[in-house]
Amino acid sequence: MQKGASVRRQLQEPSGFEIPTPRRRTDSTDSSFATTSHRSSSFETLSPQSEDERADHRLKPSRNFYQLSISPSPARYTPPEDPPPPPEPEKVTWSSLPRKRQLLVLVLARLSDPLANTSLQSYIYYQLSSFDRSLPPSKIAAQAGLVSASFSAAQTLTAIVWGTVADAPWAGRKFVIMIGLCGTGVGILGYGFASTWWQAVCWRAFTGGLNGNVAVIRTAVSETVKEKKYLSRAFLLLPFCFNVGVIIGPVLGGLLADPVGSYPGIFGPGSALGGKDGVWWMRRFPYSPPNILSAIYLFCAATMVFLFLEETHEALQDKPGIGIRLGRLLIRFVKRILRRRTHDYTSLPNGDVNTPIGPPDTPLSADDAIEMAPAAPLPTPKSQPRFTLPLRHLFTKNVLTLMTSHFLMAMGLGTFNSLWFVFLSTPRFDPEHPIPPSHKTQQPPFKFTGGLGLPPASVGIATAILGMIGITLQLGLYPTVSGRIGTLRSYQLAICIFPIVYTLTPYLSLVPSTSDPPAPVSGARIWLCIAGVLSLQVLGRTFGMPSEAILINNSAPHPSRLGTLHGISQSVSSCARTLGPAGWAWVYGKGLSIGVVGLAYWGMAICAIVGAMVGNRAREGEEEMGKQEER
Repeated sequence: MQKGASVRRQLQEPSGFEIPTPRRRTDSTDSSFATTSHRSSSFETLSPQSEDERADHRLKPSRNFYQLSISPSPARYTPPEDPPPPPEPEKVTWSSLPRKRQLLVLVLARLSDPLANTSLQSYIYYQLSSFDRSLPPSKIAAQAGLVSASFSAAQTLTAIVWGTVADAPWAGRKFVIMIGLCGTGVGILGYGFASTWWQAVCWRAFTGGLNGNVAVIRTAVSETVKEKKYLSRAFLLLPFCFNVGVIIGPVLGGLLADPVGSYPGIFGPGSALGGKDGVWWMRRFPYSPPNILSAIYLFCAATMVFLFLEETHEALQDKPGIGIRLGRLLIRFVKRILRRRTHDYTSLPNGDVNTPIGPPDTPLSADDAIEMAPAAPLPTPKSQPRFTLPLRHLFTKNVLTLMTSHFLMAMGLGTFNSLWFVFLSTPRFDPEHPIPPSHKTQQPPFKFTGGLGLPPASVGIATAILGMIGITLQLGLYPTVSGRIGTLRSYQLAICIFPIVYTLTPYLSLVPSTSDPPAPVSGARIWLCIAGVLSLQVLGRTFGMPSEAILINNSAPHPSRLGTLHGISQSVSSCARTLGPAGWAWVYGKGLSIGVVGLAYWGMAICAIVGAMVGNRAREGEEEMGKQEER
């Protein structure tokens, strides 16, 4: 212990150790050079040491080492200033969307499809029953499913063709949209004047074969609004049109269908307009008036597209057609008339627009002369061959995943839209006259039957509720939530709602009503329950459809196949809307015949669960865009 203490004292107070006096540099060299010289000298001094010196280095520090430790300190370190905060991102609003006029034309063109299709859905059950009064409800439900499926089946066969035509430089997006609008107008007129079930099927197939507008309009929207921050709101306009059509279409269809029976005092026998026997063509074709109105809108929309829609195809953007020229002349003519009514003009001398306004003897300065000189024509760049991605490279893993999920979601949505109108129109369960006769009592939770028995006007109101809820959610909720959680997450959460909706829908027939069967359901409770189920369905559709469209658009490996990809997407959707309504309508009719009205809806719920599982494996595909280069 004493030996150890003496060693520590020797280390703390070393005998014979003199603190050397530091030497001051007297030369006039630069301070930075002096610092470097000190560093180099210290390294040269420390490097050639023997093993004994290195072993005793901590006890006997060298003279040069001490000189290095007290050398003049370098300049004081000044920390860099904090970088300025990044500018806050511009808040995206509806008013900040670019190219609003072009989007307005596309929106009005997109509105034509839901307006025409949902209009006929409000009375299709009664129209088919008018063809053959002896058919039971189960047979009419199956026929309604096949009529809806014929439209989608034709779209399945032609959607890819129309998408390829839209990608072709000799056609473009505008040409295909006009063909779709005019073809739909002719087909809807033919359907309104159909007198047999087969005629109705053929006219719906004709309409679907010429209608590839959904895919092409999506492509045009993505090419009109190219900035990613605006895509969410731009693509939201398309399902917004669907909800507007869902409000207007069924209401017009329900109010205008069978005007002789609905308004006998105006169109019926002995009325002012009907004469002795009523309006003949309305009695012969009672469901033609709503189709005539839809056809008028379709032809007006086609005219608007011809005059005002600019081509978005890359190879045709600099080639305005005769329609655009006529549209510009029409706009100038209207503006000239409006200006003449509100302003007084003074004609320029000699009619030259380049002549400056002022005293006639005022000379032009050099700057004015340059400013007023006509611009030289810009050289026309030589057109370069446009690269087109081979079709086999289009089907990436993410594209296939999205298409599978898209198929299952479209099948559920298409089937729900078809069966919803049939379910609302299906007669209620009447214990005194049960259908089927063997079903005497209701046995929930699974063995029960019957619909709501609503007439066409009430069906239109019930469907309009769906559209109004959708518009409220799309304008108020979707932009905010989607901006916070992202497109992919919005889609994955939306597709998890559909199994709940399909499971709950058939239980509406068990909600107590203030009226007894066979009268239609009535009362606040049933309408609140209808609104609740439709709110869930619209919530899933509102978040699912635009998010899915954005994901599919961003998953394109190359822009040259964007129209083709959307055409394939519409073909997949049409195929699902063909198999879904046809197959599940047959299951629905089978369920009515055995006393289980929810058989089809619960089968759809199982498919929706599978679709949710597939959709949760999808990913944002935007990083793939443009990776496929010309080889």
